[in-house]
Amino acid sequence: MRILHTMLRVVDLQRSIQFYTEVLGMSLLRQKDHPDGKFTLAFLGYGAEAENTVIELTHNWDTDSYELGNAYGHIALEVDDVYQATNKIKQRGGKILRDAGPMNAGTTIIAFVEDPDGYQIELIGKKA
Repeated sequence: MRILHTMLRVVDLQRSIQFYTEVLGMSLLRQKDHPDGKFTLAFLGYGAEAENTVIELTHNWDTDSYELGNAYGHIALEVDDVYQATNKIKQRGGKILRDAGPMNAGTTIIAFVEDPDGYQIELIGKKA
């Protein structure tokens, strides 16, 4: 078994695709409209779905807002250098919730970013 994807519901699909591709550097792997169900799915990631876990963005055509709820935590991305990654994200217009630095009660370097729909993404420094 393996994890295939994590699904996020988004209000503005193009804005979200732009964030995940231009700000976080993912690739749009595939996208398909489902007119009978009135929704579009877009799959994004850092490599082919056959070898990598990806993110599925679901855009329901008749929904203009969502409540994130209090059970959602975050998506975690490993990066080579958290300080450098947060600087690049800032330069690309991304919203940083927590600047790069050691985690509370630990030494791992982390940061938090927010996507256009309010989902939190944790950046975690690659272990040596």
